[in-house]
Amino acid sequence: MTIRLLILGTGGMANAHVEAYAQMPDVTVVAGVDTDPKRLEEFMAKHSIPNGFASLQEALDWGEFDAVSNVTPDAVHHPTTLPLLAAGKHVLCEKPLAANETDAKEMAAAAKEAGVINMVNLTYRNVPAVMHAATMVANGDIGEVRHFEASYLQSWLTQPLWGDWRSESQWLWRLSQKHGSLGVLGDVGVHILDFATMVAGANPTDVSCRLTTFHKAEGDQIGEYPLDANDSFNMHLALTNGAAGVVHASRFASGHINDLRLRIFGTKGGLDVRFEGETSKLYACLEPDLQSANWQEVDTPEVKTNYRRFIEAIRSGVPGLPDFDRGAVLQTALDAAVASDEDGGKNTPVAI
Repeated sequence: MTIRLLILGTGGMANAHVEAYAQMPDVTVVAGVDTDPKRLEEFMAKHSIPNGFASLQEALDWGEFDAVSNVTPDAVHHPTTLPLLAAGKHVLCEKPLAANETDAKEMAAAAKEAGVINMVNLTYRNVPAVMHAATMVANGDIGEVRHFEASYLQSWLTQPLWGDWRSESQWLWRLSQKHGSLGVLGDVGVHILDFATMVAGANPTDVSCRLTTFHKAEGDQIGEYPLDANDSFNMHLALTNGAAGVVHASRFASGHINDLRLRIFGTKGGLDVRFEGETSKLYACLEPDLQSANWQEVDTPEVKTNYRRFIEAIRSGVPGLPDFDRGAVLQTALDAAVASDEDGGKNTPVAI
């Protein structure tokens, strides 16, 4: 039986969702929802989507869909996902799961009660080097994890490859707390936190974090957008397995378009995970190469995308990962990071 998908929110990232589902013969995107009629119309025409709705309630009243990709802005995930869960719809939600820990935990609890498939689109779970590194750590290949360093570097505030952030709403809202943005911490920090802690095989216990917002325009505002969301962050993390490390991210990393890296070290070896220039690579220094510090590239098998795993989970009834519980864990860490910054970088517990 074909699974009928609804796309909630038809901005830039929604195109990636539709294009992924279009590669699957067992899935049909049957409708889109957006409060912007022009954007919705253009999206439907571009992807030959037969039905469009101006509100989520209209779509729910229609009801002719099985599952939803929620691609709304961060602050809208919570109020739009809860009605979907109550209606028994499977949901793949964009990251971060919610705007705060309370909302994220409520969403995770509601998904459990509804008994539906729930996943968070942490897209770097689609990267072979990341997933194979996690497998190697879990298998004990580097021994007990002791230290890690991770970075997520972008430069769209210094060059216009993806468009002009000064004039395009798809970028401006990411710079504005008023429009629901948690800045680079919420936008890409959630990815690098998941990347680092998932590979390390442990959750955060406490964080120390400083957030930085740079002056970018006269009056620190463009039109309706106050430019007050953070542009860079630096964080220290301790994990439940005793490991400690540093994580940082910036939108001012000139020379890097969209690059992630993780170096993780244990008692028997180390791994270097790279996703740079859209290329995934994994390097390892393991026994007996430790004394010579000889790093070798590791072959990494292909992995299924979150979109495919979402559909397979719906068909099998077996929960897919990363799920809303994972999203709530990450949101708790993000909230602790914000609290730490407000307290001058003081070490702050992560109450998972």
